[in-house]
Amino acid sequence: MNAETPSSPVSDPDLPPVVPARARKGIAVWVLPVLVLAGLLAWHWFETRQQINELRQGVSRQLADAAVTSRNDAQIDQQLLQRAKALDERLAAVEQRLAETRDQEAVLQTLFQDVAKGREEAELLEIEQAVTLAVQQIQLAGNVPVALLALRSADAQLARLDKARHLPLRKALAADIARLNELPLVDVPGISLRLEQIVAGIDKFPFAVHGRPVEAAAEAAADEVSALPWWRLVLADLWQETRSMIRIQRFDREEPALLAPGQGFFLRENLRLRLLSARLALFAREQRTFRNELTVAGSWLEKYFSTEDRAVQAAIEQIKALSAAEIVIDLPDLRASQQALLTLREEKVAR
Repeated sequence: MNAETPSSPVSDPDLPPVVPARARKGIAVWVLPVLVLAGLLAWHWFETRQQINELRQGVSRQLADAAVTSRNDAQIDQQLLQRAKALDERLAAVEQRLAETRDQEAVLQTLFQDVAKGREEAELLEIEQAVTLAVQQIQLAGNVPVALLALRSADAQLARLDKARHLPLRKALAADIARLNELPLVDVPGISLRLEQIVAGIDKFPFAVHGRPVEAAAEAAADEVSALPWWRLVLADLWQETRSMIRIQRFDREEPALLAPGQGFFLRENLRLRLLSARLALFAREQRTFRNELTVAGSWLEKYFSTEDRAVQAAIEQIKALSAAEIVIDLPDLRASQQALLTLREEKVAR
């Protein structure tokens, strides 16, 4: 039992353990994959490290660019802030000027309204004066053309104002103008001028018993002999004296009315008064007085003045024509225009 057999080896602690050959083959099989795996890991670590370095460099560049961009943005922001501040200051100045402009505009608007009101008031006063003038011309003088002119002037002023509230007044004016246009025309100024022409020629009308006025004959003779020599002037004076002693006159027709010496002056003055009285009756629209005065004046011309004279004939024809004229017409009143103007005044005062 104590005998040592050669098949059981004795273990020596000082010697390394002996690996069996099968074990060595197993270890060699595992070492190769481990080495390959380690190489792959090392290559992957190297690639990863290289990518990380590149990523770090890229990030560093981006950070640097971002820093530069940030500094530029900061400068731009600073400039924008300065510009915004300047714009705020300008905007404040503009707002202040705008406020001042609005105040001035309000003042100007107030002044404009005052001026417009004053202008409208002045124009309304002119319109009222025109309507009043038309009423006076109709009622006092019966002068239809002047009344029409005044009403048309008032309507033209209302047309320039162009206000809706003036339409009733314009309607009333249009109605009155239409009524006046329908009236027959009485040419009072023309008749008055014709009478004035007859009055102006009375002193030149020759009497029927004298043939022609002594004054006119004397003036004509003086004009003729003024340029003659002295001896012919003496003969002319002798001839005038001889002519004054002899008068040849025809009495084979109706005997003309005789006038006492010095009555010719009074006849002319009375004829002038008759015509002036007819003129006053014309202005007063007194038809009967107008015709009576003209009839008397015409009869005096035919009775006491030479009807062979052209001036006398023209005066007689004029008087007959004027006697046949109608000077009195039914004139309408202008109450519609006056009432519309009064209503417009009341509405304006109420506002």
